[in-house]
Amino acid sequence: MVAGFHRAERADALGSMARLRGLRIYQSGLCELTKLKCWRDRYCAAPAGRGFMSVKHTIVRLGLETLYFSGAHMLLRPLVGGVGAILMLHHVRPARRDRFQPNKQLEVTPEFLARVIRRLRRADVDLISLDEMHRRLTQRDFSRRFACVTFDDGYRDNRHWAYPVLKQAGVPFAVYVATGFADRLGKLWWLALEQVIARNPRFALVMNGRETHFDCADVGAKVEAFEKLYWWLRGLPSEQALLAIMEDLAARYGVDMAGFCAEQCMDWREIGELARDPLVTIGAHTVNHPMLAKAAEGDVRTELKMSRAVIEAALGKAPEHLAYPYGDPTTAGPREFRIAAELGFKTAVTTRPGVLFAEHGEHLTALPRLSLNGGYQDTRYIPVLMSGAATALWNGFKRVDAA
Repeated sequence: MVAGFHRAERADALGSMARLRGLRIYQSGLCELTKLKCWRDRYCAAPAGRGFMSVKHTIVRLGLETLYFSGAHMLLRPLVGGVGAILMLHHVRPARRDRFQPNKQLEVTPEFLARVIRRLRRADVDLISLDEMHRRLTQRDFSRRFACVTFDDGYRDNRHWAYPVLKQAGVPFAVYVATGFADRLGKLWWLALEQVIARNPRFALVMNGRETHFDCADVGAKVEAFEKLYWWLRGLPSEQALLAIMEDLAARYGVDMAGFCAEQCMDWREIGELARDPLVTIGAHTVNHPMLAKAAEGDVRTELKMSRAVIEAALGKAPEHLAYPYGDPTTAGPREFRIAAELGFKTAVTTRPGVLFAEHGEHLTALPRLSLNGGYQDTRYIPVLMSGAATALWNGFKRVDAA
């Protein structure tokens, strides 16, 4: 009796010590997130300009490193880890040696993709299709954590470099196709902007009614010019205004903007070959890749309906899943989420950062994703991202961001 009493007493004491230790670790995790919030607030308050994106990347990397090495992401996962995640990629190809790569965040290497898959498998994460994700969210089947792999735009390197990696590993994935790119009618203006700046030590264009000159003989000046122009163009009132400026700029400096589609995007034959594999889901990504929030509602509906109709005509099957071009709050919001649902898409994804929670079953056309960013090709960041700790901060700890 006495021995049993002492065993029970020791068990209670050990339990109290474990709870106290857990509380301290949890408080430490919250402390780390508080630090990250301060860094985020400093970034959000900083004006765009020289080094703006560099500051952002430094803060993001510092946040990921802090969460990883402190172990806070593991402790916070039960609170902010959700039920799964959708991974977002664009290009997969060997690393380039160019010093000026302002769009580098859009590409990862095949080796990194393979390491990510192995890391997720070791973590016992189910790698599933969008249809299976939809089933789990609607039927509330959250017995196992999951991840979906998705690619935006329909780049040829997805077929040449990413497909062999995923095929060998037996991983389902989705490619969201902008039909204008496959039809060679699209305008990949961000690539044209990169080339204008890369090829010229100086150039000029009219900004806000005034001719503005850029001297960019060195890499730092080129990066600054790209950041300034990219965000200025994104802030214009309409897609038409943006494209008119870029078409003029590209023509004056000898950049073939139309040629980027043929060079970098899959045609319908290549897309069809991919689509025949049961591992592959082809999703819609509009026709012209516009900033939908700046378009009239009728034009938004046309973009979504026409992209679905073109894909069905080309492949014999209508896409049931959608990705909004650009996909941030300035380009896709509640109106676009409503239209996608009314048009019958099963799911639609944004570029808003975040993991999936059970509550997303009620917001299937406003799903967040985790970006596999070319600037952070280190697999130790994968468990940090999948834990939800990093994105919880950026979302203000809101589980669903559909506003």
